[in-house]
Amino acid sequence: MSDLDSLKTSLLADIAAAGDEAAIEAVRLTALGKKGSVSELLKTLGGMSAEERQTRGAAINALKTEVSEAISARKADLRDAAITARLEAEKLDVSLPVRSSPSERGRIHPISQIVDEITAIFADMGFSIAEGPDIETDYYNFTALNFPEGHPAREMHDTFFLAPDANGERKVLRTHTSPVQVRTMEAQDPPIRIVIPGKTYRQDSDATHSPMFHQVEGLVIDKTSNVGHLRWVLEEFCKTFFEVDSVTMRFRPSFFPFTEPSFEVDIQCDRSGPIVKFGEGSDWMEILGCGMVHPNVLRAGGLDPDEYQGFAWGMGLDRIAMLKYGMPDLRDFFNADVRWTTHYGFRPLDMPTLFGGLSA
Repeated sequence: MSDLDSLKTSLLADIAAAGDEAAIEAVRLTALGKKGSVSELLKTLGGMSAEERQTRGAAINALKTEVSEAISARKADLRDAAITARLEAEKLDVSLPVRSSPSERGRIHPISQIVDEITAIFADMGFSIAEGPDIETDYYNFTALNFPEGHPAREMHDTFFLAPDANGERKVLRTHTSPVQVRTMEAQDPPIRIVIPGKTYRQDSDATHSPMFHQVEGLVIDKTSNVGHLRWVLEEFCKTFFEVDSVTMRFRPSFFPFTEPSFEVDIQCDRSGPIVKFGEGSDWMEILGCGMVHPNVLRAGGLDPDEYQGFAWGMGLDRIAMLKYGMPDLRDFFNADVRWTTHYGFRPLDMPTLFGGLSA
């Protein structure tokens, strides 16, 4: 066997034995690289005579061609095998259900949804949103709102008091969002039209009460506001919020330290079935308290009650969410149960609007 035949046999065996593309590339460099065995033979062609080049040169070129074709064929086979192995390893079971996207799985908590709904309603009436601190002084939480000394709301059994500070003052977790009314009057000249959603805290816990709960209240201050304006605002709010064409309300005399006169507001409803229906029926349900701002509260806010007057109202966000969406237990709002949130929550991209529907 000639040296060329031996070299060909050896190279073809190495090509056939190459197990991956890296190995076949190593064989190519060994045979056809600058210092490869076939390349070294090609360098000898310049020193041959014409007769030798016709025989020996043709044999060397034939060897180069055969080795190149064998390498290309082996590369193709190895590439096909790699793709087949990858497809086998990464195969997908198309019968499995498609995973929903985060925007589909996620849910907006009903309280956040209710705040957005209320914001949309009152913004359309010309109100702005106001906020204040959760930790309040006794002055803003009680004194400025006309709570007299010895009032039951100041007692330990109803209010969360913090430890005394360096000056001996005991701050409280606010028991209502009403301190924001006084803070707004101090910082802003009338006319004032604000709604105040936020967290409040009282020592109470059962199926309809929670130590931490949410309230929303509104305040209007100008020179001519009256009970008629108050009634119109509340009726328009209830019609829009409960998404009914009409509501019937009744105002019952009541007492709140920060309003005079004060009223409890009931709304007509039908409670004969499993859900409460508003705008129909012969039953009544209390939903909020309201009244004309007490002159002492106006004075605490730096306003002259002989020049300015106003009205305010407040309601529990958790309660009206329960009424609107049929939630039986207030405590579920705070249990962080994903199943409950999935059932009662709202899709994050379904923003409440007055033209598209609040809870669409």
